[in-house]
Amino acid sequence: MEQWIAPGRVNIIGEHTDYNDGFVLPIALPLGVVCAARPRGDGLVRLTSAQRPDEVIEVRVDACAAQRDRLPRWARYPLGVVHELVRGGHRVTGVDLELDGAVPIGAGLSSSAALCCAVTIALRDLFAPALTDRSMVEIARAAENGFAGVPTGLLDQSASILCTEGHALFLDIRAFDDAKAAAVEQIPFDLSTAGLTLIVADTGHPHDLADGGYAERRAQCEAAADALNLSALRDATTEDLSRLRDSVLRRRARHVVTENARVLAVVDRLRAGADPRAIGELLTASHHSLREDFEVSAPALDVAVDAALDAGAHGARMVGGGFGGSIIALVEDADHVAEKIMNRFAATGFAPPRVFAVQPAAGARKLDRGARRSRR
Repeated sequence: MEQWIAPGRVNIIGEHTDYNDGFVLPIALPLGVVCAARPRGDGLVRLTSAQRPDEVIEVRVDACAAQRDRLPRWARYPLGVVHELVRGGHRVTGVDLELDGAVPIGAGLSSSAALCCAVTIALRDLFAPALTDRSMVEIARAAENGFAGVPTGLLDQSASILCTEGHALFLDIRAFDDAKAAAVEQIPFDLSTAGLTLIVADTGHPHDLADGGYAERRAQCEAAADALNLSALRDATTEDLSRLRDSVLRRRARHVVTENARVLAVVDRLRAGADPRAIGELLTASHHSLREDFEVSAPALDVAVDAALDAGAHGARMVGGGFGGSIIALVEDADHVAEKIMNRFAATGFAPPRVFAVQPAAGARKLDRGARRSRR
């Protein structure tokens, strides 16, 4: 069987701005989901996962939608991709899909988007070779939003498909929706030359974007935009905030307005070749905003951020949808900071987090035989 891989992502900055038509700056992770696939001619999808060795899912290509509510939740993501391709007029004659994921589930690193994107690129190559990168982003998002029932924006799927090695992806969501060429820019992000490392600390406290918290924040942002007579909070200004009488909506909008400004400031500094240490203060300010205005942080996330900063990190913040998951920290001595986070978790009574260093990796792609051998 041929194999394809799609990475998870971590967002350098730009949290909860994507579904507000704003700006984001993710990198792809060296961790991904591998999809092994081969076509069939009998109209059947046979789905297995290395993480669920006792489950084998078989469903007819033309019955995915009808069977959706009977499927295990994990299977709705890949079968949603099959459904979206068929719905888009592509002929899928049947396929064997074998999945193996290395992105921690529930860590805020977009394991579900990596899964959808790995299946999307595999099915693109097997059944719909004319699909563009943009079309793949849309198919993967539709599978996650409509079929799996997770109301994400474009950030996760765009990062998994479009990121390039050694760069952060500056994405203008509104321009991307309008299919403008200027929507995407690869921003050099070379930390090693500056003597820096980006670490991820997975707190082990999983979040779940299919629960109510994420959807509630999204609805609050839409309500704030409506109250301001705007199509999206991307168009709001600091001066507009005083017009919001509801204090909760005002806080939600303030996060989006200030977070968009932080993304643009980080991009300006990196584009100009500034020392990456200069973005650290903006990362920390993002965490404070997510904690206080957007209220999506959690005790374990706050402990990890505080421990990293106390250990000398130049900046640290929670990443992902919130309510659990991971933090990132920009550091000089990764081992020292990781040890301090571990010690703080032990002193607080939390289970040990998983801490690891990351670098900007390549987006979704087919694995050549050498890469496949290296995984064994």
